[in-house]
Amino acid sequence: MVVILIANPGRISKQRSRLRIIGVVLIALISVANAVSLVELIHALLYGSKAGGRRLVYASLPIWLTNIIVFGLWYWELDRGGPAARELPEHPRPDFLFPQMSTPGASPGWTPNFLDYLYTSFTNATAFGPTDTLPVTGWSKLLMMLQSLASLVTLAVVISRAVSILG
Repeated sequence: MVVILIANPGRISKQRSRLRIIGVVLIALISVANAVSLVELIHALLYGSKAGGRRLVYASLPIWLTNIIVFGLWYWELDRGGPAARELPEHPRPDFLFPQMSTPGASPGWTPNFLDYLYTSFTNATAFGPTDTLPVTGWSKLLMMLQSLASLVTLAVVISRAVSILG
């Protein structure tokens, strides 16, 4: 992501397709690396490891936080064709319905920023489903479902291990 920011600082509306492809590839690589980390953590928690149980439980926190950040990036990058496309006067229909888009008296022409997607990702990871922002399209529903599953598996395995350590 640093490469993208250096190559295109503050000019998101003029984003080139090559930079967008690089961004999506980087997000995909982070997603794969985090999924591999989750699988390794689950394996270590279930089948033992040289690391102590407490260290493994603590190791789950960065995986869970990365899960939130990476899905926030996915939502931000894919909703309505990405951040540059959302700035165009005529952008595709939304993939997510934010409360600001349907609340009477809301700012006309409001568009979500990265913090809105990060918040959506956080609430989805903690509540295991959408809270105030609803997925509208099929891909957004599948992505939120995948994120909820990853969070549920992470927390369920870690909590079960923590109970055995503390018990």
